[in-house]
Amino acid sequence: MPERVALGARDRRLLAQADAVIGVDEVGRGALAGPVVVCAARFAAIPRDVGIQDSKQLTANQRESALARLSGLGVRWAVCEVGPAVIDRINILEATRLAMRAAALALAVPSDAVITDHLDPGDLGCRVLSPAGADREYFCVAAASIIAKVHRDRIMTVLGRRDPRWGWERNKGYGTAEHRAALERWRPTCHHRLSFSWSPVRV
Repeated sequence: MPERVALGARDRRLLAQADAVIGVDEVGRGALAGPVVVCAARFAAIPRDVGIQDSKQLTANQRESALARLSGLGVRWAVCEVGPAVIDRINILEATRLAMRAAALALAVPSDAVITDHLDPGDLGCRVLSPAGADREYFCVAAASIIAKVHRDRIMTVLGRRDPRWGWERNKGYGTAEHRAALERWRPTCHHRLSFSWSPVRV
């Protein structure tokens, strides 16, 4: 079994040939409600922080703490949200690509390298890499995943408090049994993705 490369090592190799690395990641592609959120995070140097990992490996409190540390380091980032109406019109893949391009182009210059998690955003005027599992292999992508996750979770928590029928502050818009049961009882809202299918709750 090959030895795992420490998170940040690949970023630092790229920095030998680029002025900065920009990690890009998305959150919310599979949700039934709420926006898809993409973050691009730019690093001219990679800090030594073992607490930065793929957001899916961290608890909510760990993500909030990681975000605070990234803020304290003066990291530059851009966040782009694409809402349900656009997702329904152009599909979730293209909506994600649209958000990725917008977030990356807000930061990227020709001397940078952009790393996305598997999905190719197209020409950004600089070097672009789109390896599978980038959120587990690149520090900058892991950081972007944390920022995007915290940003989207905060949105869904606010929406859940405004309309408590759906439990969005708990399920974050994903198709949990709670959310699907609510969809069986009430009509979808403007925050739901009408092009997405969902299965009824099995009793």
